[in-house]
Amino acid sequence: MTNEQILKTKTVRVDISDGENVVFGQAHFIKTVEDLYEALATASPTLKFGIAFCEASGKRLIRHDGNDAALIEKATQAAYGVGCGHTFFIYMKDGFPVNVLNRIKEVQEVCGVFCATANQLQVIVLETELGRGVMGVIDGESPAGIETAEDRNERRDFLRKIGYKR
Repeated sequence: MTNEQILKTKTVRVDISDGENVVFGQAHFIKTVEDLYEALATASPTLKFGIAFCEASGKRLIRHDGNDAALIEKATQAAYGVGCGHTFFIYMKDGFPVNVLNRIKEVQEVCGVFCATANQLQVIVLETELGRGVMGVIDGESPAGIETAEDRNERRDFLRKIGYKR
C-alpha cells in the first residue's frame, strides 16, 4: 500500500526593520518562552526583545513574551506566518545576536538555531497533512564578489570601530 500525499511548499518573508535583529530556531517544550525570556533578560539590561513560540501539540498556541510590546507583536506575527510547530522567533534591538546566541543555544529546550540576522529573511516551509516544517532559510542576498585586500582591511577596521576587536 502506498502512502502518497500532497506536499506544498511556500516561502514566507519575515519582516525585519532597521535596527532589529531576528533569531529563528526550533525548540521542544511549552516552557521555552519563559526560559528564553530569562536568558535574554539577564544578558543585558538594555536589550529590548520579543519572543514567540509555536506549540506543536495540545492547544497549539503561539506563546509569547518579552520586554517590548512592538517586538513581541512582530515575533508573534512572524511565528504565525511561518506556522511551523516547535519553532521560535526572537526579535531584538539595542543588542546583537552575537551577544546572546550562546545563551539561547544553552537553553535546555532549544534544539537548534536556523539563523540570526538583520538581513532580509525568507523561511522555506513544507506542508503535509500533519502540519508544517522548516526546509531552510534564505538569509540575505547571494555574494557579489570575493573579498580584496582593501575589503579585508575595511572589515578589520570596522570590527575595531564597533568594539568587537582591539
